[in-house]
Amino acid sequence: MRQIIKNGTIVTGSGSFPADILIDGEKIAATGTAEEIKKLAQPGDKEIDASGCLIFPGFIDAHTHFDLHVAGTVTADDFATGTKAALKGGTTTIIDFGTQYPGETLAEGLKNWHEKADGKCSCDYSFHMSITDWNPSVSKEVQDMMDEGITSFKLYMTYDTQVDDKTLFEILQRLKETGGITGVHCENSGMIAALQEEAKAAGKMGVSSHPKTRPVAAEAEAIGRLLRLAEVADVPVVVVHLTCKEGYDVIAQARKRGQKVYVETCPQYLLMDDSLYELPGFESAKYVCAPPLRKKEDQDCLWKGLADGTIQTVSTDHCSFTTEQKKLGEGDFTKIPGGMPGAETRGTLIYTYGVDKGRITKEDMCRVLSENPAKLYGLYPRKGVIAPGSDADLVIMRTGVEDVITAKDQVQNVDYAPFEGTKVTGRVESVFLRGLQAVKDGKVVEEKKGEFLKRGKYAL
Repeated sequence: MRQIIKNGTIVTGSGSFPADILIDGEKIAATGTAEEIKKLAQPGDKEIDASGCLIFPGFIDAHTHFDLHVAGTVTADDFATGTKAALKGGTTTIIDFGTQYPGETLAEGLKNWHEKADGKCSCDYSFHMSITDWNPSVSKEVQDMMDEGITSFKLYMTYDTQVDDKTLFEILQRLKETGGITGVHCENSGMIAALQEEAKAAGKMGVSSHPKTRPVAAEAEAIGRLLRLAEVADVPVVVVHLTCKEGYDVIAQARKRGQKVYVETCPQYLLMDDSLYELPGFESAKYVCAPPLRKKEDQDCLWKGLADGTIQTVSTDHCSFTTEQKKLGEGDFTKIPGGMPGAETRGTLIYTYGVDKGRITKEDMCRVLSENPAKLYGLYPRKGVIAPGSDADLVIMRTGVEDVITAKDQVQNVDYAPFEGTKVTGRVESVFLRGLQAVKDGKVVEEKKGEFLKRGKYAL
């Protein structure tokens, strides 16, 4: 089917301009002025009017946790509900974390995640491979993953999935050989464990102990350690979900040494602060995530990093639990399942509090939500750009409107919205997934049409 999207403003990472878009099947066939596209039109072409709207390339969320067994439970959103929520918010591609648990091969971990996701996704999808068990056989499998189009990996410096420094260094060396790249969750696990034991011994079992036992220093130290290991291994790395200025400064020092470091942050770290851990009752548990929310000055640093390009991507770390699931940690803050939903609201929040507030430009927004993640995770130019030959993944966003985020309106499978009551001024009206209008008038009208994506090597 051929479609023409008329009268909108195309947003790219390098500029924005009024243009029409011709879609032929799953691909963008042409962009140009109304006159240029009119010359290419054929009888029967469907027309969509995007007057007054911005048109972004489909957003890419490179950090989700769907159908994840963790903290004695399973995340509230599986791939069916999670990708539907993501699609409603303008995300046309997610990259989830397939996990190789101890004793498994990477192939077994990948197979498990395909079983969770295949046939259930409403947007296109891929996986990072989380490595938790390292040995010579697993080392050989890294190349197998690359050949399968799984070209990025995930390592943890905390949790029961963590790897020690020797293992981390050996994995970095192997990734240099294969051309893969890894994102790393950076927190000092020993420091956190000691502080948690201290808090428990003092009887401080409430939610307010969560941020105190995962301080900024724990994140900054781990980032510094990772980057020294990467320096000697001579390989780029991704610091995921950066929360704080101290960590940002450590990254800046590494870059001055000549290192290539990519950085991701998330809406919750841009827009929420640690005062939410002081709410009455057990309300604060809704905001427990790791690393925890920080201070206002940390938010300012992260926004500046997005504006000047020193922070490359904004993902969500969508890891959702219901209020009832959060209560697993009532009376012991260390047992609260950590994570928040976010896939559904990322685009409108970044537009409203980034672009509309003048913190970043709409071109910056395109870079951090679409273009950069496509390049970093081997999807460009199939994804991340509105250009002839690219997938017709498009987000039509109406600006200058006012909506309010509420749990009752959401698709994600959670009984609360972290940003409940927050006003937003960008509305995702339509989303096209490979030419299919999957969201219309803000409602998901096509489900489970997502395809698995084999990815190339990073190229940002």
